[in-house]
Amino acid sequence: MSDEAATHVSTGTPAAEDAVLPGVKHVIAVASGKGGVGKSTVSTNLSVALAQSGARVGLMDADIYGPNIPMMMGVPDPPKKEGDKIKPAEAHGVKIMSMGFFVPEETAIVWRGPMVHTAIQQFFRDVLWGELDYLLVDLPPGTGDAQLSLSQIVALTGVVTVTTPQEVALYDVRKGLMMFKKVNVPLLGVIENMSFFVCGRCGERTEIFAFAGGERAAQKFDIPFLGRIPLDPAIREGGDAGMPVVASTPDSPLTLAFRNAAEALQARVQALTSEATGATLSDMVKKLKEPMA
Repeated sequence: MSDEAATHVSTGTPAAEDAVLPGVKHVIAVASGKGGVGKSTVSTNLSVALAQSGARVGLMDADIYGPNIPMMMGVPDPPKKEGDKIKPAEAHGVKIMSMGFFVPEETAIVWRGPMVHTAIQQFFRDVLWGELDYLLVDLPPGTGDAQLSLSQIVALTGVVTVTTPQEVALYDVRKGLMMFKKVNVPLLGVIENMSFFVCGRCGERTEIFAFAGGERAAQKFDIPFLGRIPLDPAIREGGDAGMPVVASTPDSPLTLAFRNAAEALQARVQALTSEATGATLSDMVKKLKEPMA
């Protein structure tokens, strides 16, 4: 794809205006510049936190090569067919679709870009998502085929970037943010995962991977910092067991961290939607004031 083409693949308009997903208000990509930062863990807990707030939520696993969402959400059985469409699985109040439902656990997916594009397209067009307030799309790490395909197929409300605080992760985060900016996808904000560790015995707080790196990245791009998620075994255990910590321990400080991030994300989306609506109304008023030819 040429640079000129790349800058026009997405308008960043609400997904409700897109014929691909007429019942979905907002499609939000969850991305990371590199692997190993806990992006899928954040996606699962963020989606459950949004659902617990009363929103209608879907979670699409677009990490074609490493689809972990079914395991992390505790849904081993594949979704059912309904006519010529697929009815998404559901867990913890969230509708779920993933390539992991259709490929044996031991089988590696070896696909080139066009096949990845087709799979993501089918996850939008052939799945009965229904009426949703938010559809979160868990992307593979990096800036490859899946990211470009997503920005071409559907009008994204924006992208949330997940990072850990250390500089080696932030180096790739900045590249990822620049890529989405180049294809006109609004940057919704940054979530810093594994931000700090609190000792269960003595209560001492330790910044294992440095501190505030995610906040610095957000400041650099003039976008909101959506929150810090602690490094805690309970979060990992929840993902392994198919029971996100937000669902298993609703009153814990860990759950509060995810809920605060979800609330910050909702506020950011609302602000951008209001700005877009205001701009549209302003354009309409200007046109009405123009003299007729």
